Amino acid sequence: MFQNFLLTPLFNALIFLYNTAGFQDLGISIILLTALIRTIFLPLFYKSTKNQILLQRLQPEIQKIQHNHKDNKEKQAQAIMDLYKKHDVNPLSGFLMILIQLPVLIAIYQVFLNGFAPETFSHLYSFITKPEYLNTTFLGLIDLQKRSILMVSLAAIAQCLQAYQMLPKKQKGQELSAPEQMGRQMAFISPLLTVLILFNLPGAIGIYWLVTSVYSIIQQVYINKTLDIKTEKREHHLIK
Repeated sequence: MFQNFLLTPLFNALIFLYNTAGFQDLGISIILLTALIRTIFLPLFYKSTKNQILLQRLQPEIQKIQHNHKDNKEKQAQAIMDLYKKHDVNPLSGFLMILIQLPVLIAIYQVFLNGFAPETFSHLYSFITKPEYLNTTFLGLIDLQKRSILMVSLAAIAQCLQAYQMLPKKQKGQELSAPEQMGRQMAFISPLLTVLILFNLPGAIGIYWLVTSVYSIIQQVYINKTLDIKTEKREHHLIK
């Protein structure tokens, strides 16, 4: 089932893009495939990212609730749930998004890790033409079948920017809660994990990771600006 419904369709989509819009460049084809996957899952990614950003922004109010109801856990939990409901936040959305995305990630990794041996092309659909020659370099410079320090470095930098962008702005003299401290630590740990994971993997996976992170950064910038505009409008309305 995994082979038929995920692995084979993704491999065929990659070869189709390589033959048509990818200029017979594997790197460009991977970028297009990654953008296609992110676009298909855009509503889910958007909702999940928006929830994560809102959860970060609601931390001061959550801390206030925890302080006001520190002796009554039941009231504390109810007040926090009411806060989530007021702002239309689902605290489990991030976990659900991981469950949905994980099979796709595994399939993508399998496509690149399996390489492009002749037997791999036996999984092509009848209407997909097998390339006479598969150019596995990106822009004629990087062999995506081999380890690429450049791709690893760029992916780690993008991961760092993505993690840092998720952090709420720290006010002067503000004490950070345990979740906020953990979030700031992860902003530094996640790029290191990216390096450790990608270091010995083919450059193809590195470019996929890089494009995914860049896509997420752009999406987060848009969501942050949208939320800031809504906040400004609400504050302006209250002043009036």
